[in-house]
Amino acid sequence: MSLRQLFPAVTDRPDLAAPDLAAPDLAAPDLAAPDLAAPDLAALYAYPDRQWLRANMVTSADGAASLKGLTRALSSDTDRRLFALLRTLSDVILVGAATVRDEKYKPARPRELWRDLRAGRPPTPPIAVVTRRLDFVPDSPLIAAAPAHARTIVITVAQAPADRRAELARHADVIVAGDETVDLKAAVGALAARGHRRILAEGGPHLLAQLLEADLLDELCLTLAPLMAGPGAPRVVTGPPGTGPATGPLPLALAHVLEDEGFLFCRYTRSDAT
Repeated sequence: MSLRQLFPAVTDRPDLAAPDLAAPDLAAPDLAAPDLAAPDLAALYAYPDRQWLRANMVTSADGAASLKGLTRALSSDTDRRLFALLRTLSDVILVGAATVRDEKYKPARPRELWRDLRAGRPPTPPIAVVTRRLDFVPDSPLIAAAPAHARTIVITVAQAPADRRAELARHADVIVAGDETVDLKAAVGALAARGHRRILAEGGPHLLAQLLEADLLDELCLTLAPLMAGPGAPRVVTGPPGTGPATGPLPLALAHVLEDEGFLFCRYTRSDAT
């Protein structure tokens, strides 16, 4: 496995070309060799020192966001290791209820993360689920197996069934944001108020569309898989016609591109980010 940086050229980044960077004993040391060491990757994906919402998505070369409803077929070993790195760097993982069901989400586990990068913080970040209808059960693994330091967070609306909300509140932290539809700006503000300023959104496509519409997206990490899925699969951003950023398409700036075995790992930030 050889993860290398295509853009910007390493000669343009003296901080990443230093010869004395030694990889620490992280959970995924094989990811580093031979081109990018683990500290290089942690530096490339470091959050700024302020509230920041990053989305991480994967797509085929022709734009499919999943194959047969799942993202794993679009992924690779390196993609999964970078997925673990992004989770490690975050304070909270934001995900839509449909993705929780389709991908069979469970709480993040320490052995899945780059443990040395969690020093001084809880061992794992909590999962925050956006769900208007609360249509999952309290004894699901995501709720029941969450550790005390990272109780699952349920983001819902005031009109959600009161009995379900009360039952979930016994096992999870419930945030009410909005009356009939989830107010994502209020939800993100509530997460930040709990100390979760570094937010990682893992989808799905409907949630990403809602984040764009609410003008909350600061960064997109996009894995491009070297395959063609064909027609029929959803796109990375999916929603009804007419939805999207209120001010038009969101301009992005390319921060870096990494490559491994034909997979491209692109990181974009919004052009007006400072």
